[in-house]
Amino acid sequence: MSINAAATSKNVENESSNKLNTDHPFWQVIRTVPDFPKVGIDFYDIMPLLRSHINQVIDALLAALPEGVMDEVDCLGAVEARGFVFASLLAGRLGKGMILLRKPGKLPPPVANKAYALEYGKDTLEMQNNLPPERVLLVDDILATGGTLTTAYELCKSADHTVVGALVLLDLVDLHGEFPVPVYTVLKA
Repeated sequence: MSINAAATSKNVENESSNKLNTDHPFWQVIRTVPDFPKVGIDFYDIMPLLRSHINQVIDALLAALPEGVMDEVDCLGAVEARGFVFASLLAGRLGKGMILLRKPGKLPPPVANKAYALEYGKDTLEMQNNLPPERVLLVDDILATGGTLTTAYELCKSADHTVVGALVLLDLVDLHGEFPVPVYTVLKA
């Protein structure tokens, strides 16, 4: 199946971009799994998209960024786990470095950590806190309640990084409030 990699961007300050784009061709490939990981949650399985359309996904993520944003970015903040996939591929294409935001016990000390709530539980993120300050674009797969990305943002700020925005494949717009920096996305539901 051929997928058109047309993308839309969402800047929290741009009201015209608040439309849902449930007709995007990527939706033909994404599988919805009801009641996973618990009853009442619809899980959007993006793995089929990653298996067969990874170049189109990376093209769409890049197209979601307004012109000039990457000129402001020193490195990508990769959020565990699928954010690692996107950030790695983007970093390779763009020649940018990465900062990893990981689950506890995966990074050597010194680390900073922060616990947060998920739509279906609790978790903790850690990042090394001895890195020189940089301008960071956070990268993750899905923005749901915003707990993970907000925690990543707060950890970066606590380590004196400047977060210039966040880039996600899918924004579940009804599940979260405003984010402290612009969020750029390919899909909205």
